[in-house]
Amino acid sequence: MSEEKKQYDCCIAVEDYWFRYRTGAIIIKDGKMLFVKSMFGGYYYMIGGGVHLGEHSKSCIEREVFEETGVKCSAERLAITCENFFYGKDGNIDGKECHVLEYYYLMKAPEDAVFSSQTDEAEELAWIPLSELDKYDIRPSFLKEKIPEVIKSGTLIHVISEEREKKENRKKA
Repeated sequence: MSEEKKQYDCCIAVEDYWFRYRTGAIIIKDGKMLFVKSMFGGYYYMIGGGVHLGEHSKSCIEREVFEETGVKCSAERLAITCENFFYGKDGNIDGKECHVLEYYYLMKAPEDAVFSSQTDEAEELAWIPLSELDKYDIRPSFLKEKIPEVIKSGTLIHVISEEREKKENRKKA
């Protein structure tokens, strides 16, 4: 994403703290789910990005999916809200205490949609079988167990993900 676009994201950095409001896409096709393979460490996360100031989360995820894949998908429903707390590793969040408010939408792709193998930022896209989610390093990690529930239940799930150690323990490592 260009620096010009980033300046409008709902993101705040204060000293060693970093907050972001983002969306994520749950795109399923042929029993597989679409993920992005991170350039920093080989883990997987969902397509999405920062909500712009003044933008609705639904508009954001539809924009982000199109920007990253070139495919126009529609947000069917909000499936997961997540308050995600973790310590940043790599990139511009390295060493920061992170708090991300995330809205994950179940997306509908056109039947004839063809997704490229890379995002607009040259990151690798990967289709992971739903039956094998537990075999991959997916972040946030709760997604591995919650995705099947989201697909089957049709209800909104709220998750607080606390994937960080206490600050005292972290400094010892």
